[in-house]
Amino acid sequence: MERTLDDWIADVATELGIDLEVDVAGLLDLARVVAHGVARPAAPLTAFLVGYAAAQQGGGPAEVARAQARTAALAERWAGEQE
Repeated sequence: MERTLDDWIADVATELGIDLEVDVAGLLDLARVVAHGVARPAAPLTAFLVGYAAAQQGGGPAEVARAQARTAALAERWAGEQE
């Protein structure tokens, strides 16, 4: 049986007891912006911080989206400053 990224995300969520629809495309876009605009190792650490920030605000898709958008904007500013 071939497993997919969606299978992995579902299994991790189950393992950690998380009941949340994950915006995979949005988080991958954020990781791309951070990896290219800041540094590759910053991408997974940033994803962790976005999740943590969303949890501190009560959790849920809206909080994740808000933290994700703010962080993507910051990464784009960083990238612009590097040019």
